[in-house]
Amino acid sequence: MCRNIRPLNNFEPPATSDEVTAAALQYVRKVAGTTKPSAANQAAFDRAVAEIAHVTEHLLEDLVTTAPPKNREEEAAKARARAAVRYAR
Repeated sequence: MCRNIRPLNNFEPPATSDEVTAAALQYVRKVAGTTKPSAANQAAFDRAVAEIAHVTEHLLEDLVTTAPPKNREEEAAKARARAAVRYAR
């Protein structure tokens, strides 16, 4: 999985459409193997991002969990702590 794609489920407040689109863009970039498509592929690239973002929003709406919602600031702090350990070498 691409490291730049972050979990979006079970957060309070819920993931925004911008976050969903950013995750879709990262996914399409990974699958396509490019960060910037050629002019000939731009329409297909943009369409894929829009469709994946749309489906992802439906997925997030439909997922059910009994776990309490996660706090964005706490999760970000945990990620920073993991990064500090990883890059402390």
